Amino acid sequence: MKRLIGSCVIELTVGDITVEQTDAIVNAANSQLAGGGGVDGAIHRAAGPEIMRQTREYYPDGCPTGAAVVTDAGRLAARYIFHTVGPIWQGGRSGEPDLLRSAYRACLELAVDHECRSIAFPAISTGVYGYPLDLASETALDEIRRFVESKQSPELVRCVLFSEGVFGAYSRVLEAWDR
Repeated sequence: MKRLIGSCVIELTVGDITVEQTDAIVNAANSQLAGGGGVDGAIHRAAGPEIMRQTREYYPDGCPTGAAVVTDAGRLAARYIFHTVGPIWQGGRSGEPDLLRSAYRACLELAVDHECRSIAFPAISTGVYGYPLDLASETALDEIRRFVESKQSPELVRCVLFSEGVFGAYSRVLEAWDR
């Protein structure tokens, strides 16, 4: 499923983010940048140990929630990995929506700064961090839309979703844009 926003494409797909051939892929990291489960573990395994070495060397203090940092992509087809820390869901009264928006925006800003024409995102914070899928998909796609409307970059923003259920939640948001 795709939507054109100016000259930019926002695309949804179900798949494995580690095989994406975009300029950058986004890692839903923890604040220590220590690797972990889910998307984070899959990206670290596929990219190789060089990524962990880079995060330890370049970012010894980790990465705060809502921010993003960059490393090479190791063995992945992408040029960069943007490691971002999404919020842990605590009922929505601890700034989670603003922090989730900030995580997406920080990655999109890194994409512009690193002259990336394409970027692939997972569904940040929707796994073990417990962010409700419907709320996360609305927030994520709204922030992506705002950014590309404003900057007209990157040319392609792909959301690589891990299941048909997640794809369905994101699709409902894109379909609502047509109304």
